[in-house]
Amino acid sequence: MDNKNQRRAFIRYIALGSVGVGAVAMAAATPSEPKKGTQEPKVEKKPHFGMIFDQNKCVGCTDCEVACVKTNIVPKGQMRLFVQDKTDPQNRMDKRFVRISCQQCEDAPCVNVCPTNACCKDEKTGIVTMKTDDCIACKYCIVACPYDVRFINHETKAAESCNFCLDTKIEKGEQPACVESCRYDALVFGDVNDEESQISKLLRIKDSLRMRPECGTKPSLRYIPAIKMGV
Repeated sequence: MDNKNQRRAFIRYIALGSVGVGAVAMAAATPSEPKKGTQEPKVEKKPHFGMIFDQNKCVGCTDCEVACVKTNIVPKGQMRLFVQDKTDPQNRMDKRFVRISCQQCEDAPCVNVCPTNACCKDEKTGIVTMKTDDCIACKYCIVACPYDVRFINHETKAAESCNFCLDTKIEKGEQPACVESCRYDALVFGDVNDEESQISKLLRIKDSLRMRPECGTKPSLRYIPAIKMGV
């Protein structure tokens, strides 16, 4: 075979080889169809912790306030949560109370505006919390919060709000202090993404509201509204 024919044969061999490699690559890149009768593996969701406040069960005893202050060492005169009396003055017999605290928003404005990432979501739990040492007390998070529940701690000089007792209770596998102290079961806490959790089961059967839903922050604190007397 002369040189000219050898070159032609070599080029033809390379071309055929390239087609073969391309076909193998395409086959590898094409996802295989699942076999009939088989189920795709479930993707495990990250925890999404939430809380329910049942207005029908709260009697305004403020045990939750006391437990919160004690557990989280909140300075005198400051509070992470408080129970507000919303009773109609025209009907004092029909008592109404509401919990005021951080709403633990999924789309948290306080996190979005923090310049030092001191206000952040805990990687493991997704709970909005504070890295006190990184806070410069700029108050951006306080201004951004549409619920007016953040403050500068007098002692730490850092911004603060309810974080579901993340560093004082949850890390120990316990319930938030307010939940543990409630004698009337007005508070329920748990993982909303766990279909078997008490909070998930309750949300499926009870109508609940979010505070100021028009803000679009998607709060993780839900409220079961009080049933009017006589209804």
